[in-house]
Amino acid sequence: MNAPQRDITLRFLAEPQDVNFGGKVHGGAVMKWIDLAAYACAAGWSGRYCVTAYAGGIRFVAPIHVGSLVEVEAKVIYTGNSSIHIALEVNACDPKSLNRRLTTHCIVIMVAVDQNGQSERVPQWQPQTEADKKQHESAVKLMEMRKQIGEEMQIFVD
Repeated sequence: MNAPQRDITLRFLAEPQDVNFGGKVHGGAVMKWIDLAAYACAAGWSGRYCVTAYAGGIRFVAPIHVGSLVEVEAKVIYTGNSSIHIALEVNACDPKSLNRRLTTHCIVIMVAVDQNGQSERVPQWQPQTEADKKQHESAVKLMEMRKQIGEEMQIFVD
């Protein structure tokens, strides 16, 4: 069996149909690209079909222009029993200069499921480097914060 793949980078050109009314790539298009990369990363890690359980902390740092070369980098930073926490970064540049700049970053949690939609176990990821350990610790802190936010958000749910 092949070893699980921890990270993946999707690369493509931003197309005219991705533009919003302001002439830049629509935030919804960027979120779709993030979801696609998160799925590819989670499926590569788990060897299973995965669904999005959470997307948060999305920060749109800089706009993306039509014709830009876009890179969506996804990397496993934590695993639960069936969940895979993935850090994502979106970078863009003019393909003629290749001077990349950060445009968006966030965290997505994917869950491995079977054909009936029931969660399935995933391989556990263990941090190796100091950077891995910091990202793992950050993922644990973010889980605690999401729990608090979820409790606060209950006021908006009927």
